[in-house]
Amino acid sequence: MKKLFRRFFVFLLKLLLLLIIISVAWVTLYKFVNPPITPLMLIRYFQDDGGQRRIESNWKSYDEISDNMKMAVIAAEDQTFPFNDGFDFQAIEEALDEKLDGGRLRGASTITQQTAKNVFLWPERSWARKGLEAYFAVLIDKIWGKKRVLEVYLNVIETGEGIYGVDEAAQVYYGRSAKNLDIVDAALIAAILPNPRLWSPAKPTDYLLSREKWIREQIKGLGGTSYLKNIK
Repeated sequence: MKKLFRRFFVFLLKLLLLLIIISVAWVTLYKFVNPPITPLMLIRYFQDDGGQRRIESNWKSYDEISDNMKMAVIAAEDQTFPFNDGFDFQAIEEALDEKLDGGRLRGASTITQQTAKNVFLWPERSWARKGLEAYFAVLIDKIWGKKRVLEVYLNVIETGEGIYGVDEAAQVYYGRSAKNLDIVDAALIAAILPNPRLWSPAKPTDYLLSREKWIREQIKGLGGTSYLKNIK
């Protein structure tokens, strides 16, 4: 019995090591190769019976995306992005405190965590997925670096029904490329990210307009686009 248990334990260790090697290789590949598709794109495709738009995103390099757009998502989603290690522990603590005080458990995911989820995982809320999200967040933060993380994030995030990435959003909503987004348009796109299939920058509600104004104020408070110099 002990011998059988030992063999099973060794098998599990080998399997774990293999999975780690595969995951590291996968992440390293995406440092140089743009992800052709994400799990969410596939899920939406089959949910919508083939979807209304293309299944892949319209990829743009880091330098082909407006600094206004980069700052808008940082201001809206992860203001410590250039300096954190993939996790904002202060935001996590504040979210837990709010929950303990009887409030709703709000999200405290960083851009790095969201990128890990979007590229490698599925959108289900579970402890297993959150654990894998944390693992992949550590990998991409260390292997990719901040600039690549932000580039991938801006290209794979859902920005509407069947719309992925900020360039496709810019084309659909404003008829221009992500390179030419001004601060107001960029802030409106960032404002819809919590629920992009419900909200639209083309038809902003009063709430979206107030959120867009808040995002612009946060950008100003961070020092404007010069804040991007902190991203390596």
